[in-house]
Amino acid sequence: MQQRLILIAALGSALMLAAAFGFQHIGDMAPCKLCLYQRWPHAVAVLIGLIGALFPHRLLAFCGAAAALSTSAIGAYHAGVEQKWWEGPTTCTSGPISDIGVKDLLDQIMTAPMVRCDEIPWDMFGLSMAGWNAVISLGLALIWLAAAQRK
Repeated sequence: MQQRLILIAALGSALMLAAAFGFQHIGDMAPCKLCLYQRWPHAVAVLIGLIGALFPHRLLAFCGAAAALSTSAIGAYHAGVEQKWWEGPTTCTSGPISDIGVKDLLDQIMTAPMVRCDEIPWDMFGLSMAGWNAVISLGLALIWLAAAQRK
């Protein structure tokens, strides 16, 4: 049963990655910096799941849960940035202009990413992609934790 739960959780992360790449390449929605940060823990969870499928162990399940919880937290943070509940990283959100020189400001503009973290490119039922990642990844973390409780 532990092995099956590990595989289900890893498959969930693989599907989340597939959806993200689908939105990017098929839906032509370029990811922002925070979107990219949300992908890494899913990739780690898939890797842990592959190892756990061969060698199921409680420690691996806890590591998978940590990966899922970390992407859930990043997703929740990103959703808050999109809703303007708090400021995001200055490298991908709009914000007040600091007292910097014209040359530095121009350099920032020219090197700034094209996709902003504080805009919602897509939503469903009032949740953005980041919000859905937070919710679904929390569910995946619960599956990982259930796997950790099995022998």
